[in-house]
Amino acid sequence: MQKTIALYFIIYVCVSAKLFSQNLKLSIEGNNALETTIINSYEYNKTHPNYSAIKNEIDSLQKTLLKAGYIENELNQIAKLNDSVFLAQLHLKNKYEFIHIYYDNLQVDSKLLNIVSDKVFDTYFVIAFNTIETTLNLINLKISEKGFPFSKLKLSNIEITDTNYLKANLITTSTKQKRLISDIIIKGYEKFPRSYLKYYLKIKSQQTLNLNEIKIKTERLSNLRFASEVKPPEVLFSKDSTTLYLYLQKTRSNTFDGFLGFGTNEDTNKIQFDGYLNLNLTNNLNYGESFRLLYKSDENDQKTFETNLSLPYLFKSPIGFDVSLRIFKKDSTFNTVNQAVKLHYQISPKHKVYAGVQSIQSNNLLNTNTSLTVFDYKTNYTTLAYEFLNPQSSSYIFPINSKFYIETNLGNRIQTNIKEKQSQISIDAFKIFNLNAKNSLFFRLNSAFLTSNNYLENELFRFGGINSIRGFEENSIYASLFGLINTEYRYQLNNYMYVHTIIDTAYFENKITNNQEKLIGFGFGFGVLTNSGLLKFNFANSKIENTPFKLSNYKIHLSLTANF
Repeated sequence: MQKTIALYFIIYVCVSAKLFSQNLKLSIEGNNALETTIINSYEYNKTHPNYSAIKNEIDSLQKTLLKAGYIENELNQIAKLNDSVFLAQLHLKNKYEFIHIYYDNLQVDSKLLNIVSDKVFDTYFVIAFNTIETTLNLINLKISEKGFPFSKLKLSNIEITDTNYLKANLITTSTKQKRLISDIIIKGYEKFPRSYLKYYLKIKSQQTLNLNEIKIKTERLSNLRFASEVKPPEVLFSKDSTTLYLYLQKTRSNTFDGFLGFGTNEDTNKIQFDGYLNLNLTNNLNYGESFRLLYKSDENDQKTFETNLSLPYLFKSPIGFDVSLRIFKKDSTFNTVNQAVKLHYQISPKHKVYAGVQSIQSNNLLNTNTSLTVFDYKTNYTTLAYEFLNPQSSSYIFPINSKFYIETNLGNRIQTNIKEKQSQISIDAFKIFNLNAKNSLFFRLNSAFLTSNNYLENELFRFGGINSIRGFEENSIYASLFGLINTEYRYQLNNYMYVHTIIDTAYFENKITNNQEKLIGFGFGFGVLTNSGLLKFNFANSKIENTPFKLSNYKIHLSLTANF
């Protein structure tokens, strides 16, 4: 019984305190109607729990008015009208719109002041009074970026010149010695290739210290496949040195890619299999190097072997070296060997240019040449290329947002001791348009053409299959000119799975057969990011213009890209 009475008592006390307490009301007026209107425009808090909160609100409003230019505003009185209403009277006085700030041009560069003011003179500059704080912060930031991280600014000798203007002196305090990066220490991934610091991140010793710029540069590490940033960089200052610490980690960058495709052979009506293996090794020697090995065999009895080696920043220079070998064999008809050597220069993390030479040699393997279009030949090209690569580190499934690669080849083909000028141009580009977090559109353009007075079958481009126009057999289409567009609407179910449509179109010409065709591929697919890698499934059908649709033309492609 006593516990019940005590409980009722506690509830009564709490409820009574709530019912009998009341909020205090605050009203603030100026010296006249105009000042009152100005004060009300700042929307101060009018309800308070006690008198102390009222006093704090008035102090806060006075500081706000001071920053706006009412530097002479003063509180006349706080009157208590009744038990719950208080009236404060403020006198705003004059508003100062502008301030003349006098500076020493030996300490502050006038070019820097042009960022914050359009009225900069030899000894002073003019700014709006209400921008003083942001202006000084920006000037101080720019001074620190020039190697003076401990600089401080303040205004002194503030005076009134007339009804709208003030004047003041700008005082700067900083160390006389500019801070340069004396040493760079990498924590976590100590064997990170140093050439990438100098040429990729553009960070090097004896460089003016600008920590904000360094943070922006180290974010570029997300574009590298073999390294990432653990936490933002830090700086250790001592009397005679400035040490920059970078916190990096080595990431898995090797990939193994393979696919298995199967479909119905139009001649035999039997299921045929095709596939490829694609191995990419990156930075295994901690040099930033990359090595690619590809082997492909398809249902047309065609075999492709390709290997590429890229060595960036050769001999600690900004120049890189690329070498490649490609061997293609068409059953027992011919084989073609393509060798290329190129030098590249990384303009920036997203831009790269190439220059080099390329040699192509093809041999007719038939004992008796029954083909009038397959001959032995040798071609030498001079190569120029440009690449743009824009990653999106926020996506696990689609790490590259856009790519553009264009290559031109100029040279001569020698066939039966006849030299003929030739040229090639190829383009490979794609772009992902992210509509929102789950929906995106993918567009890819792939095109190439060969210019020559006459053409050989064993020098034509070959396309078709999972990496070009889906729904067709791998490398089943021969062309002297082709252009294809891959499109996908992608819906991302979560961070590790997506579904997509397939709509591919292509146009090609074959100068040997005088054939011109339009192709269509369509279907659907999905991708799943597993512990082993990215598993992709494509179901696609194909159709040539002015031919009927056939269900038997379907192709199913399975591929797995594993990281290790």
